[in-house]
Amino acid sequence: MKEIITKLLAKELKKEEEEIINLIEIPPNSELGDFAFPCFSLAKELRKSPVDISTQLSLNLNKKLPKEISGVNAQGAYLNFFINKKNLASEVIKQILKEKDKFGKGKDKELVMVEFSQANTHKAFHVRHIRGTSVGESLSRVCEFKGNKVIRANYQGDTGMHVAKWIWNYSKNHFKEKIAADEQWIASIYVDAVKRLAENETLQEQVDEINRSLESSKDKKLMELWKKTRKISLDALEIIYKELNTHFNKYYFESQVEKRGKEISQELEKKGIAKISDEATIMDLNEYGLNVWVLLRKDGTVLYSGKDLALIEKKFNDYKLDKCIYMVADEQNLHFQQLFKTLELMNFKNREKCIHVNYGMVRLPTGKMSSRTGDNILYSSFKKEVVEYAKQEIKKRFPDIKEKELENRALKISISAIKFSMLRQSPNKVIVFTKEDALNFEGDTGLYIQYSYARASSIIRKSRKKAGSEIKHLPEIHETELIKKLAEFPEIIQQSYKQLNPAIIANYSFQLAQIFNEFYHSSQVINNDKEEFRLALVRAFRIVIKQSLNLLGIEVIEEM
Repeated sequence: MKEIITKLLAKELKKEEEEIINLIEIPPNSELGDFAFPCFSLAKELRKSPVDISTQLSLNLNKKLPKEISGVNAQGAYLNFFINKKNLASEVIKQILKEKDKFGKGKDKELVMVEFSQANTHKAFHVRHIRGTSVGESLSRVCEFKGNKVIRANYQGDTGMHVAKWIWNYSKNHFKEKIAADEQWIASIYVDAVKRLAENETLQEQVDEINRSLESSKDKKLMELWKKTRKISLDALEIIYKELNTHFNKYYFESQVEKRGKEISQELEKKGIAKISDEATIMDLNEYGLNVWVLLRKDGTVLYSGKDLALIEKKFNDYKLDKCIYMVADEQNLHFQQLFKTLELMNFKNREKCIHVNYGMVRLPTGKMSSRTGDNILYSSFKKEVVEYAKQEIKKRFPDIKEKELENRALKISISAIKFSMLRQSPNKVIVFTKEDALNFEGDTGLYIQYSYARASSIIRKSRKKAGSEIKHLPEIHETELIKKLAEFPEIIQQSYKQLNPAIIANYSFQLAQIFNEFYHSSQVINNDKEEFRLALVRAFRIVIKQSLNLLGIEVIEEM
């Protein structure tokens, strides 16, 4: 409909469609119209008041309206369009039922890499990791839905100071304990290491020595311990990724880029792009307002910065990427500004293809979470608590449910609730996480949307009639509102794709579910003379809401 109105206005005003389409609005009240075009931007060019322009356009367009539009009127400076409700209802539902899960699908053909999650080995996977993983998976799905080929990449810190601290503490203080693929145990060793080092700073020398040994790979016994503990960390993470309904096509590790990162850093110093300062190799970016970016420590070991230069080189050597998206927390904003400026100074030819999408941190009401201090919520603990709550709610509704089905449904409901709570806000906003919000089965939650989907599924199962997209009656207000919202889906996907923001889809999903529930309560579907049409409308809703949840990386639940 927006495209039809755009073509109509572009022809009348003798303008390009691109100049028109972004100006078209949806009025705050449907009684004013279904779409509106503000005429302010035309005043200077046409040398008329916006009100006069709107009035004249209304007179001209009403003489040549297409069948999709029932009328146009002027209201002040706004030109309001009223759509043909019967035609809209029939066309939208027919298209959705025909295209099904391809409704709104794009035809882009780019090769896109989305790097996300980046959970380090030898540390815990906690609640804020869920956000980065959820947003990254959703962005990957949106890019795929637009027709692109997507490579999901995970860059994990399997070497570096945090690993050295863990191995030092285990070797010195916990060597009698059995190495276990247990997230809480793994996290506890690291947290304990940080505390011990804070109490006695002289112990850091031992950690530094382990870090140098890991980088050189010469100590066989140390490397065996590193390989063993690295594997249990990665195995534990894979279980979590499966539960979060995500996967990766490519894994990159810091251990793979250490050597090359050191080489690049040394090359930059030889070329005069980097320099030596107090024995460390640095990028002095002060003239760009980006401070100093350290590449190599005094002892020659490479930092994240040097490794990131090697990583980006490796990515473009491995693949002919059109886009390389980094999904990394906003705490790293300066780091990525420094990285991109260094790439520019290096004349790295693919610099413009690199995009950093930041996301705000997840905080407790008491402040920031930290894997160093242990002041965080572990994923495993959090999930267990949510699942237990979900079980109680399910048993209230289905007291005779079998244990296996209860476990399966509770996990799906829990993951749905957790992921939606991470996705419904724009990525760059900080989430203050509270258990009460995440466990809420009412309001703007994933469970409310799941319940709406389950309700639609129940209607379809109960009806004995065949859905029909043809409408014989003038659509009622709740039918029209639902149809209009369904028709927005392709544009919502486009917005989410352009802005790299899954929250646009999450908020749309909630609004769509609300409108469906209003329709459900006001419009009887089964045993009604409009049953065939309304059943088709329910089917169309079910297709779109399922696809919306799928693009968020959330699996639908047929029964709550």
